[in-house]
Amino acid sequence: MKALQFKTLDIVQIALFAAIMAALGLIPKIDITATLPITAQSMGVMLAGIIIGKRNGFFAILVFTLLMLAGLPLLAGGRGGLGLLAGGSAGFIIGYPIAAFATGWFYEKFSGLANQFATFLASVLGGIVVLYAIGIPGMILNTGMEPLAATLFMAPFIPGDLIKAVLTTIIVAAIARGLPEQFNRA
Repeated sequence: MKALQFKTLDIVQIALFAAIMAALGLIPKIDITATLPITAQSMGVMLAGIIIGKRNGFFAILVFTLLMLAGLPLLAGGRGGLGLLAGGSAGFIIGYPIAAFATGWFYEKFSGLANQFATFLASVLGGIVVLYAIGIPGMILNTGMEPLAATLFMAPFIPGDLIKAVLTTIIVAAIARGLPEQFNRA
């Protein structure tokens, strides 16, 4: 089995995107429910997977998640610690690194499409669909909600998540104009 190896650039990218994810937590959360707030941090998941790729995006968001679970108040609203795994957002927190990987994977699969289209599709499929597919079962487990009720509970979050996918597309398009080599991952 091949050992996981990281170049200096990989480590810098991982650290930078873990920091970006933490910085997105400074944007105040919006509490529309007692169980799950709206935050900008799921956009960090999308950005990491697309800009630095599936592997580095996964590790960047994993570093962020581990630091937050260790107690650093890195989630929006200054939240952190293992106690979050007992709440409604536990599945989403656990799903962050997986969704970053999935977003990067989808972006690679759509590499034949126009960059903006590939970015938007990857953000929706990886950063929303995959994240919800992990987050909703976690919410069901920790809150006792029925599966249909938990799924319907997420409906008000979809427009905001789609806006984050659009913002990710705009940000990636701007970066691609200045650093096109960042998106040539053969």
